[in-house]
Amino acid sequence: MRMTEHTLKQAWHRIAAGSDLLDDAMFPPTGTSPDQYAGRAGDQDRLFLVLDEDGTVRGYHGPYRESFASRDPDQVLYFVAEDAVRRLAEHIVAHSPGHGPVANLVTGQAGMLDRIDPAWGTRFRSGGVDGTPPAPPCGRDPLERLAWIAGSWREQDPYTNLLFFRGEGISAEDIALLHGADPEQTATGTRLSDLRSMDGTGRDYWDIAWESLCFGQAGDWVFLMHHETPPGARADSAALSRLGVTETVQLSACSAKAIYTFDHTRDGRRVDDDWGVPELIWYERGRAPYYRGGQLDFLNQAVRRAELDHPEVTNEFELYFHALDTALGLQLPQQAIQDGSVRAAQWARADKSGIGG
Repeated sequence: MRMTEHTLKQAWHRIAAGSDLLDDAMFPPTGTSPDQYAGRAGDQDRLFLVLDEDGTVRGYHGPYRESFASRDPDQVLYFVAEDAVRRLAEHIVAHSPGHGPVANLVTGQAGMLDRIDPAWGTRFRSGGVDGTPPAPPCGRDPLERLAWIAGSWREQDPYTNLLFFRGEGISAEDIALLHGADPEQTATGTRLSDLRSMDGTGRDYWDIAWESLCFGQAGDWVFLMHHETPPGARADSAALSRLGVTETVQLSACSAKAIYTFDHTRDGRRVDDDWGVPELIWYERGRAPYYRGGQLDFLNQAVRRAELDHPEVTNEFELYFHALDTALGLQLPQQAIQDGSVRAAQWARADKSGIGG
């Protein structure tokens, strides 16, 4: 049966009548075009439904961000309930003495959805849309492996760009050279501490750091960190493919503009649901950051697992980085980076002086 505003509201009324949490007023505004969002939605954070002529219902949070599309009435009603209980949970935890909104928001949403429909509670805990059971708890420190760097990285410390490369038999040294690393420093095993201790060059460490990169291997991934793009970089997709790279992840920070991006490619194609490079600024606790059921839904599920496992982690970027670790296995060697034993090199340049110069 084709979904219409009338049939959806009728179904929602039946659900609301059987629950002490919901009422008809919580049904979101609807329209026939996302252009109508600003005129009818009022609250710009609220879900807005666009009903297409073919019966497809598309959900929007903001006039330009489509978050789902479905022709399944149960799925649409679930998304409506998910939005409604989020708003309720925000109100409840904000007015609960001694309980901050961060620690209780997501578990509160899950509990409310359980009361409406246990299957919906399970779906929410999984973070997905296809009935996949929730993943088991990670059972480890959420800030190890990758998330330890999230807080400082927002201020571009230690580097602006964090890049990861995966493939069969790939070499950290080859990837560093491809990105413009000085060949002599790379061959001799220069460390970050060596760059930090350079003297007699007439340049301070910040200048050196801005024109250098760090690299190494952690788990399945080669990692590379730098500020500006090195002038000798030749790391296009074809060059990376020749080195055996099949998958890349790039995280970039621009603290002055509060923009943080996540760029994921696999087999030469960006994994992005046609959104372009996603901005991490979109992530809000308790709301899936990516298109529901899309190419990045595995990250929606990992983010939800992180939220449920670690309500004590109040920094959304730390939670997000923990989800990247869980979903993709990304990690960075904390001790080596902090004590300077990580491999490093300045950019290759004819007039470079200093170590290896």
